[in-house]
Amino acid sequence: MNPLAELGAFALIMALGQFSPGPDMLLLTRTALAEGLRSGWMMVAGIVTGLAFHSILAIGGMAILLSQGGLLSTIVKVLAAIYLSWLAFGLLKRGPSGAEGEAPAMRSPYLRGLFCNLLNLKVLVFFAGVVAPFLKEDHPQWWPVALWSVIVSESLILWGLWVWLLQIPAIRRAHRKAGRGLDLVFALGLIFLAFNLFRSAA
Repeated sequence: MNPLAELGAFALIMALGQFSPGPDMLLLTRTALAEGLRSGWMMVAGIVTGLAFHSILAIGGMAILLSQGGLLSTIVKVLAAIYLSWLAFGLLKRGPSGAEGEAPAMRSPYLRGLFCNLLNLKVLVFFAGVVAPFLKEDHPQWWPVALWSVIVSESLILWGLWVWLLQIPAIRRAHRKAGRGLDLVFALGLIFLAFNLFRSAA
């Protein structure tokens, strides 16, 4: 296959995976709706920083070791479940202004996005599975860098556009009317993800 066509196929697979339901998408959508454009883009930067790290590990083959389970996998899952539960608690405790009940050190959307992504082991395993077929021996030496660049740049652009779309006045007005109810839905979604992580770590 032509290298450009192969990169295009890789980019398409990554885009489909990026917009599948998960902690990153859930947290980013809620933040962009409740806190606005700047916070949404800061969270995108945090998530993409985590993705950049995960993709390095996946392309380097570390994900294969983590996907086999063991103590390291269990520790990461438990930490991720605790963090998602903590985020859910913050959403439930917060008042209508959205400023209460959040630890000062984690008010930064960048840090929330970074840790949400870094502690999501499924991202690493997904990257390993997608990257593996594209890492053939007949590719040039720059090929792994090209795959990494596609992951990072595509995530930055697509999630940045998603945050921008969520700023459409009609969408923001609907969110203001149902803000607390949506916070409850987001919190329950995070709790569900955390429960599944605890169960898989047991």
